[in-house]
Amino acid sequence: MLRRSFAIGCAAAAALFGLLPGTVTQAGAADRFITVASTTSTEDSGLFKELLPKFTAKTGIEVRVVAKGTGQAIDLAKRGDADVLFVHHKPSEEKFVAEGFATERKPVMYNDFIVVGPAKDPAGVKGSKDVTDALARIAASRAPFVSRGDDSGTHKAERALWAAAKLDPAKTDGGWYKSIGQGMGPTLNTAAAMEGYALADRGTWLNFRNRGDLAVLVEGDKRLFNQYGVMLVNPAKFAHVKAADGQAFVDWLVSAEGQKAIADYTIGGQPLFFPNANEPGA
Repeated sequence: MLRRSFAIGCAAAAALFGLLPGTVTQAGAADRFITVASTTSTEDSGLFKELLPKFTAKTGIEVRVVAKGTGQAIDLAKRGDADVLFVHHKPSEEKFVAEGFATERKPVMYNDFIVVGPAKDPAGVKGSKDVTDALARIAASRAPFVSRGDDSGTHKAERALWAAAKLDPAKTDGGWYKSIGQGMGPTLNTAAAMEGYALADRGTWLNFRNRGDLAVLVEGDKRLFNQYGVMLVNPAKFAHVKAADGQAFVDWLVSAEGQKAIADYTIGGQPLFFPNANEPGA
């Protein structure tokens, strides 16, 4: 009787601490996850809330997102602190691959950047299809312009556009150019509060509710094209990278199912992203 009671007690303790085979399997399933370093736009647009439950339901793999500006997300992946990198600055992505931090970059989707600003439009840029001319007008008017200033994909695009306009607003006088070092949401909040202009990605804009008097003023210039790419962090550099599960996520994003999930994500009937995994050169 004593031995039987002892055996029952041991079995109960084993189950409690996860020592029985069935319990180990459940714990292992609960711990199956990957870390994805991504840009704030995929998070702030609401895209991940739409996509990730579908991927997890299909594969049993949880995705934990670290949302940073593209530059910070790349640095995170370069330290081996992520299994997958999903960002939107093609030159930086190609450099990431060239340096051996990934073996392949796959295009996923695109949308565009827009210039938003106060409806009264003191710089007179509304309706312009030339983004560099619009930026030059904003600079000439000394109307407030709020920059993310965080080395994100959006910030990199903004700097390239200022350079194309042959302007360096950070070196001008007057205090009209505000670099705040924060993500897209806080940047839009600041622009709304200041009645200022900003460059935004359309996905975050469509999901942004605190618009105040802001409106889309400049769009349609081909230089505002915004491509996203995804990469498995190279397990040859970081042995702890969850290569199989990370690759499963990459493959799902570019599969017919993943691409449809991206296309199906809309707000007010407007798509936020357009899948283009199979377009050459994307």
